[in-house]
Amino acid sequence: MIFRARQFTFRFPRPVLLMGIVNVTPDSFSDGGQHLDPAAAIEHALDLIREGADIIDVGGESTRPQAAPVSETEELRRVLPVIEALAGQVKIPLSIDTMKPSVARAALRAGASIVNDVAAHRDDADMWRAVAEAGAGYVAMHMLGTPQTMQAAPTYRDVVNEVGEFFAERLDQLEEAGVRAEQVVLDVGIGFGKTAEHNLQLLAQLHDLTRLHRPLLLGVSRKSFIPKVSGDPDDADRLAGSLACACWGVHNGMNIVRTHDVTATRQALRLTEAIAARRSAAQ
Repeated sequence: MIFRARQFTFRFPRPVLLMGIVNVTPDSFSDGGQHLDPAAAIEHALDLIREGADIIDVGGESTRPQAAPVSETEELRRVLPVIEALAGQVKIPLSIDTMKPSVARAALRAGASIVNDVAAHRDDADMWRAVAEAGAGYVAMHMLGTPQTMQAAPTYRDVVNEVGEFFAERLDQLEEAGVRAEQVVLDVGIGFGKTAEHNLQLLAQLHDLTRLHRPLLLGVSRKSFIPKVSGDPDDADRLAGSLACACWGVHNGMNIVRTHDVTATRQALRLTEAIAARRSAAQ
């Protein structure tokens, strides 16, 4: 299985890729405001790369529940200086986390190689045409509704089957828009229009989605369902829970883990992979 993102090619199976998060926002749920200044965001990205990040994901609009939309002008003001600076310094893929085709196009011109689209359930194909024209990688994430509405009583008949059906339909639509399957990564969208129970069901049956033969990305880092399941206070540290979900995901077919905490996640995943390799060798 191959994932292509412009000049970058990743062949699986291989060690899990780590996507480091750089939020250039004042209001992201976990680290909003910490890297709003471009210089701080650039330095944070370089720190994540030194810690072992394989991809850097830059976002200028919060997608936390009930987050206020950001104008195109403001989002570009936040992300373009960061992407332009990093593109001239680093040799790993840069991802733009955006729902706006215009921002994606500008970021791709500035040096990004991947579009991380939480609004992959869109009806129009403009975003997909931008990806096709650039030969960029594309992360198609499942979300029910919008960031403003997604947690208003989300309901499914069978969340795992419905997410799988969504991905199968999207792969067909992306191909029609000129995006080849080898450019696409799938993200189940933990916490995006899902209750804690929906998240657990998806995690429990992640392996079912490997039938789609595309790399799978898992974004569980510091998500709010973690203390809901563990019984801890909402403001409790969520690193241990994030690592537990990431390790479980890798054991069940995940290929990319999106994380705020690269050092801890890298160590946990490398140990998980080493144990799995020894188990396979012993069988």
